[in-house]
Amino acid sequence: MTLRLAVGPVTPHLFRPDRQRPVRAKLLHLLAATRVVPHAHPWGQIAISSTGVVRVTMPHGTTIVPPSRALWIPPGVEHAVTVVEDADLLTLYVDPGRRVQGLAGNAAEVARWGQCRVLEASRLLLALALALDARPDDAQDPPDRDALAREKRIAALLVDELRRAPQVPLGIALPSEKRLRRLCEAMLDDPSRHASLEAWAGDAGASPRTIARLFRSELGTTFIRWREQVLLARAVPLAARRMPMAAIAAELGYASPSAFAAMVKRSVGSSPMRFFRAEA
Repeated sequence: MTLRLAVGPVTPHLFRPDRQRPVRAKLLHLLAATRVVPHAHPWGQIAISSTGVVRVTMPHGTTIVPPSRALWIPPGVEHAVTVVEDADLLTLYVDPGRRVQGLAGNAAEVARWGQCRVLEASRLLLALALALDARPDDAQDPPDRDALAREKRIAALLVDELRRAPQVPLGIALPSEKRLRRLCEAMLDDPSRHASLEAWAGDAGASPRTIARLFRSELGTTFIRWREQVLLARAVPLAARRMPMAAIAAELGYASPSAFAAMVKRSVGSSPMRFFRAEA
């Protein structure tokens, strides 16, 4: 199935998880610039981009999801999906009971799984997710008893692999103030359109001083630091495709590779080569 532009959530009721099928898989091919409008589910969700890159936005933050990442979204959390580049989006719906019974082993873990989390997607995790039956409930050839038993075994191992997956800090905070929220979302869509606070403030119809103050009060950071986090998040999937550093720098609007390298060093304390090797 191929989708483009703004769409609603695609037939989630046909992939409803339950005790018999605690983890359900849904696979969609999404074209760049497609946006799935804000929505929520009564069950947990894991978003994995098996190919391509998507951005998932929640009320208080957004994260880039390349193939090396999995995003956990707890039940009831509103989220929207924006496709950065053509992607095969694998969505796993998790029965709410599994959040406690399988993912969380103690009270502290229950609290952690009650929040959105960005996780490393190991090769095993991705292979298990792709091995799940992705047919909807109204398919003409539903899985038989043996297939359902196998699916349950795969789901149990997948949940265990998710529980062991390291959490990674690739989330980007978003403000609640309307003017700054619109500006931040525009920067997420095209972070290299402007390099200066003055130019972005002009787009927002506010003074640079006002925008700078809002960044400090709403997000506890500066315009420069927040924009650098956006650029780093956009650079990760480019590096994962083994794009040369010079090409990544040009793609993100840097005049030279050395200027891009200086930004990475300042932001994460290591060279681009070391940082992106660790991310990959």
